[in-house]
Amino acid sequence: MTVHNEALRDHACLIVHGPDQPGLVAAVTGLITRHKANIVSLDQYSDNPEGGAFFQRVVFHRPDLTARFHEIESDLAETLEPYGMTWRLTDQSIPKRMAVLASTSDHCLLDLLWRHRRGELPVTIPMVISNHTRMAEDVRSFSIPFFHVPSQGPDKSAAEAEILKLLAGNVDFVVLARYMQILSEDFIEKVAVPVINIHHSFLPAFIGAGPYRKAKERGVKLIGATSHYVTKDLDEGPIIEQDVVRVTHADTAADLQRRGADVERAVLSRAVLWHAQDRVIRHGNHTVVF
Repeated sequence: MTVHNEALRDHACLIVHGPDQPGLVAAVTGLITRHKANIVSLDQYSDNPEGGAFFQRVVFHRPDLTARFHEIESDLAETLEPYGMTWRLTDQSIPKRMAVLASTSDHCLLDLLWRHRRGELPVTIPMVISNHTRMAEDVRSFSIPFFHVPSQGPDKSAAEAEILKLLAGNVDFVVLARYMQILSEDFIEKVAVPVINIHHSFLPAFIGAGPYRKAKERGVKLIGATSHYVTKDLDEGPIIEQDVVRVTHADTAADLQRRGADVERAVLSRAVLWHAQDRVIRHGNHTVVF
């Protein structure tokens, strides 16, 4: 059964990007007009009007959208083909399916589950997967299925295969909510959906265990978090969102960790929201976020 957000019924989001050139905006808006739709919001950006890249996000309302959706898609393919543009059209009333992978730190996971229950994230959560059982009861208290997939030792292939089996055909994107396992390039390729990660802002300065203790010893004055798409290059994927908070010499390592957890929650929830709303366009190793 397809879940719908009634507030967004008959709303579509069109993402267009590619080489900037005259006539693009007129082509898109003209198409929307032809289909008797009304533009609700329109954002666009060109990184260079002379031979640069063009990015556009349009949300429009079309009564009886479901019946007209494929017709609009066909028209888009025909209209945008001469411009060499990449595009995607989504029905905004259908929430994206988001799986969450976690380990033992619960602050990001529980924050996402809480925001979802309050209706702040336009997603469904078909499952939470963890390599530990510590958070099983917390997750199930939100009426969300919990799966334990142990991952020990240097060979993670069996665990990754089990996770891929659980995810296959059931999710539109995956969130690593402090999932403390390095995903292989093979996994990233086979999962075939976007994967979003969150980590503290100390990389690569304080890599490994005890980053907040190391930061305290170094006397850092800013701590923060970064949320990005996962690629084969560890922690180097396109960045979606970042934020920082100021700290002082009076803050203990525990204070830094607590404040770091706060900013991680905020940054990850914003990244998830923007991705779910089709606000993020990946371009090379960076993003445009409308």
